[in-house]
Amino acid sequence: MKDVKVLGPGCANCKRTYNLIEEVVKAKGAQVQLEKVEDVAAIAGFGVMATPGVVIDGKVVHMGGVPARSVVEKWFG
Repeated sequence: MKDVKVLGPGCANCKRTYNLIEEVVKAKGAQVQLEKVEDVAAIAGFGVMATPGVVIDGKVVHMGGVPARSVVEKWFG
């Protein structure tokens, strides 16, 4: 099971990113633990300076803007 965190203060792009990941995970039947992280100190702790950020299994895989669906699908492909 992958541990996935969407980092961001709750902005529209952060919500879109979370929803996109949720959709892709359901479509692919992937086993993930999906979590929103809105605490600014926790976000900075990952070194993310542009939100939304996405962390998979402790590694930052995306930051700044909503990722393309094709990119998200590769994460869970």
